Amino acid sequence: MHGEEEFRSFVERFRAGDASAAEELVRHYEPIIRREIRFRMIDSRLTRIYDSVDFSQAVMASFFLRSADFEFKEPQDLVRLLITMARNKMATSARKLFSQKREGHRQEVGDAMLEQVADDRDTPSKVVGMLELVAEAKKRLSPEERLLVEFRNQGKSWEDIANEIGGTPQGRRMQLARALERVTESLGIES
Repeated sequence: MHGEEEFRSFVERFRAGDASAAEELVRHYEPIIRREIRFRMIDSRLTRIYDSVDFSQAVMASFFLRSADFEFKEPQDLVRLLITMARNKMATSARKLFSQKREGHRQEVGDAMLEQVADDRDTPSKVVGMLELVAEAKKRLSPEERLLVEFRNQGKSWEDIANEIGGTPQGRRMQLARALERVTESLGIES
C-alpha cells in the first residue's frame, strides 16, 4: 500500500467487509500494535495478567466496529490511530487493575484469567470472528444508523451526509457515535 489511491481502495474494501482486506489489515497492522504494546507494558503487575495479544485483539475488534468513525488518508494515519487505541486500552486496563488493588480486592490469575489469554497467531478464524462481530454490530443498528455507516464507509464527509439526509454534520456524527457506543456496550466490547 504505497500509493494514496491504493490505500484509499484498501480502506474502502475493509470497510465494505471484504475478508481478504480485513485479513491483510490484521496481518500488516497487528504486529505494529503488538510492538508498541510490548514497548509500553513495563509494569509486571500488568504483564502477569495481560499479553500484547489481548490488547491488539481488543484494538482490532474496536477498530473493525468503529472504522466508519475514522478518517485516514495515508497508512501513517491508520498506524497513529491504532497505536492511540492500544495506549488507551492499556491505560484503561491498568487503571481498573490498580484501582481494584487500592480498594483491597486481590486480582487472582486463575483458570478464568488464563482462558482469556488468546493464541497469538493470526488465523483466518480470528479475521472471520472479527467480521462476524462487525456483522452482528450492524444488525443492532437502526436502518438510519446503518445508512450513516454506509455513507462514512463510502468516504462521505459529515457535511455531505447532513446535506443528503438532513440534520447538522455535528448532529449526525454524534448520532453515529452514540449508536456505536450503544452497540459495543451491548456486545461487551470496550471502546
